[in-house]
Amino acid sequence: MTQKLILGSSSKYRQSLLKRLQIPFTTLSPDIDENQLPDETPENYIERITKAKAEALKSKLDDNSILITSDQCATFDGIIIGKPLTKQKACEQLQSFSGKTVTFLTGLFTYSSLSLQSRYTLSEFKVSFRELSICEIERYIDLESPLDCAGSFKCEGLGVALFEKMEGEDPTSLVGLPLIETCKSLRQLDMNPLA
Repeated sequence: MTQKLILGSSSKYRQSLLKRLQIPFTTLSPDIDENQLPDETPENYIERITKAKAEALKSKLDDNSILITSDQCATFDGIIIGKPLTKQKACEQLQSFSGKTVTFLTGLFTYSSLSLQSRYTLSEFKVSFRELSICEIERYIDLESPLDCAGSFKCEGLGVALFEKMEGEDPTSLVGLPLIETCKSLRQLDMNPLA
C-alpha cells in the first residue's frame, strides 16, 4: 500500500521546501493556539506547537498517511522573536540584531497513521549579523518585505547580505523545514525520496 504524504502547514515556504524532495504531497492547515505559555522555554514551546499541529490533524488522515508538521521560532537573548508584521517592527528587530547572533529553533514531527510511529527532532541554526546601518536595514526591508518571516529576513534571498556567518547542520531548517531530518524520518517510515 502506497502511503500518502501530508504536510500539515499552509506555509508557502515549507511547501516550496518539501517540493524539492519530488514526492507528491497534499497540505492540511492545522488550527491551533500558537501563543507561548508563561515561563515556557523556546525549546519546549516549539516541541509543544509542532506536536499540537499534528494532533489537530490526525483525525483527518487516511489509514495510510504520513503527516509532517513543523514550527520555528527565532530567539534572541533567550526570548522568542516573532514575525514583525510591520515595517517599523522589522526595522527594530534588525537594528537589535546588528552585530549579534540570533538562534533559530525548528521542530519537525512526523507521524504514520499506518504504523502509528512518530518522531520529533529539534534543529538549531545560528545566524550572526554583521554591523548594519539604518540605511541598509531600511533598504533591505523595502526590497524584500520580510514582514511574514521570523527574524525579519529571508535567508533564501537578499537577507544573506545582512549576515556575517551562518552555523548549523541543515540550512533548510532556517527556512522552516529541515529537509535532512525530514528525509531521515521519511526513510524510517518506508518513504525514501530516492527509492
